[in-house]
Formats: sequence, C-alpha cells, structure tokens
Amino acid sequence: MKILVVSDSHDNTAALERIIKSQTKAEVVLFLGDGISDLDHVKYKYPQKMFISVRGNNDWSCDSPMNEIREIEGKRIFMTHGHRYNVKYGLDTIAQIGKCNSADIVLYGHTHEQKYVFYQGMHIMCPGAVMNYPGEYGVIDIQKGQVLINTAVYKSGLR
Repeated sequence: MKILVVSDSHDNTAALERIIKSQTKAEVVLFLGDGISDLDHVKYKYPQKMFISVRGNNDWSCDSPMNEIREIEGKRIFMTHGHRYNVKYGLDTIAQIGKCNSADIVLYGHTHEQKYVFYQGMHIMCPGAVMNYPGEYGVIDIQKGQVLINTAVYKSGLR
C-alpha cells in the first residue's frame, strides 16, 4: 500500500492539490498539520483516498487531534505535527513518544525540513513542507510487511 505524507501547506492549497494529484497510486493521505483548511478544500476531489490528519500549531479551529495512531498494513504509525515534542531540537523526544506508543513509523511536521532516519528501531520521517517551492512530501510503501520510505520534491511533468 502506498501512503502519501504531507505537512505544512500554510495556505498553499494549489501546491497541496498538485502533490495529491501527482500521487495517483497513494490510497491514503496523511496530513501532519498547519494547513488543515487547505486539505479540507481539496480532499473532496479524491473520494477514493482515505485522509487522516492531525492538527498543527497554526490550525486553531479544527476538530483534528494533536496526535493520531493508526495501524496500516500491520504497521503502527504515530502521527503528530511535532511542535509539542521539540522536533526542531532533535529526535530523542519524538523517538521516545514513538516507543511509548509501540510505533513502527513516526511521522512529524513543523520543521519544514525533510528528514528520514531509521532510529531506535523506528522509521522516523518529516516530509518537509508543501509550501516549500516546488513542494515537498513523503511516500511510504508497505508491501508484505516491508517498509520503504522516501522523501520527494514535486516536479511538474515528472509524474
């Protein structure tokens, strides 16, 4: 199963839509906050996809939770925006939260910097920021219990 991971669109609805549209094989879209209103504007166009979101520090009036845990294809995924876990200052706190929640995959946003590491037995990824030109995102592919994670930059015409 392919999963698209996006975060931090900050009112760049057009970039968010371009990225979602470019990832036709993604069945699930995970949004890590700071632009949930952007997500609300585009997700109705993709009824075939499942959308799961968490609230960021700039998402003041929304119903999304601060953290979310989902099991997808047998892998436990912990999602957060990250501002409550000091992700700008290193991975130790977010890794500890991931371990406490028995996560296989830990996803966060907030930093606007793409990062992927396999750390303390977990896949930890920040997809970057949709608002960063030309648009950053991550893709998780889970097949037969194996996890492949990539960060990517949207490039018009390549997908």
